[in-house]
Amino acid sequence: MNKLEVLAPAGDEERLTAALNYGADAVYLGRKQFGMRSSPMNFDFEQLVNAVNSAHKKGVKVYLTCNTLPRNNELPFFEKFVREAVEANVDALIVADIGLLMMIKRFAPDMEIHISTQTGIVNYATARELYDLGAKRIVLARELTLDEIAEIRAKTAPDLDIECFVHGAMCVSFSGRCLLSQYLVNRDANRGECAQPCRWGYHLMEEKRPGEFFPIFEDEKGTYILNAKDMCMIEYIDKLAEAGVTSLKIEGRAKSAYYVTVVTNAYRMAVDEYYKNPYDFKLPDWIRDEVYKVSHRKYCNGFFFGTPEESQYYENSGYIRNYDIVAVVEECRDGEIFCTQRNKFFAGDELEFLAPSRKPVVITPEQLFDENYNEIETANHAMMKFSFKCGEIFPKGTVIRKAAN
Repeated sequence: MNKLEVLAPAGDEERLTAALNYGADAVYLGRKQFGMRSSPMNFDFEQLVNAVNSAHKKGVKVYLTCNTLPRNNELPFFEKFVREAVEANVDALIVADIGLLMMIKRFAPDMEIHISTQTGIVNYATARELYDLGAKRIVLARELTLDEIAEIRAKTAPDLDIECFVHGAMCVSFSGRCLLSQYLVNRDANRGECAQPCRWGYHLMEEKRPGEFFPIFEDEKGTYILNAKDMCMIEYIDKLAEAGVTSLKIEGRAKSAYYVTVVTNAYRMAVDEYYKNPYDFKLPDWIRDEVYKVSHRKYCNGFFFGTPEESQYYENSGYIRNYDIVAVVEECRDGEIFCTQRNKFFAGDELEFLAPSRKPVVITPEQLFDENYNEIETANHAMMKFSFKCGEIFPKGTVIRKAAN
């Protein structure tokens, strides 16, 4: 039976901590150069060393991205990038460019290499050639069906890992190889700077009536003609395993630490449920519901079950947001829970406590106390310390959230 890896995004140290605390088997992260996400803070060398050390203490692997399509003037800096990755003891480098692949083999012959989804791998012939070039893992194009993935698995070396994106934002272009952003606002998506013009609303303007805009309709559903839904495969862990997928990749290095917490935890619990009964997998509703408690677009299954008929969302480009994080548990002792505030809430509000690999617990604190033990009506100051009486015990870092009004 496949050992399924839950692979979580880590855009910065806070997101890394969330992934480590909530059940990731591995994380992927980037540095200031050569990564496909320029908007997160990413990691300098010292932070990378600390990140790897923290992850390895928990038995979690770290994969470092270098999956942009670099230009000539960037290549002289790549040797230092690779040598620092070796020094930091990262577990693998994720690469899309064949030139960079060969440079890694030259500068760090023992480094594990993963081939990025940006490469656009859609068949077993390409997978075989990349394996022969030294790849340990391929991250398949998101446009493949489960049947196509199964055939690639059957016709490639057994020790070649297969990784697939299973959750998060999808791009309207093939494997993320998009030029819209570069053409429209000179921000190159293939160098980590995408402005996401696929999420914008578009209108037509007739040349003889300047300033008079007409909405673009598609089946009278709206104007966001390029806006893809988010992918969600949490209910199909068994199908992914049967197809031979090795690693379940969660998109979201630019998403919040709360997103990383909840989604990583949900897939961790889903995989654990799968192992309990792999031949009759049924995901409990409460685990499935977790992925709806983060900011998300409407969900679909991408291309896994064939060409998607309902993968675009035409009404708007916004997110559905049903819950907000309001605090984080710092300590539980002597019948009290001590917390740090993240968003305003009141005594008497119904709260959910999400601890790693546990069903959420609903608690309604009737009294709140500040750090000087004065009773307060509301926790309304950013990062303020507060407490309340409760006999429940939760680990440090437990997320406290509240349904949005």
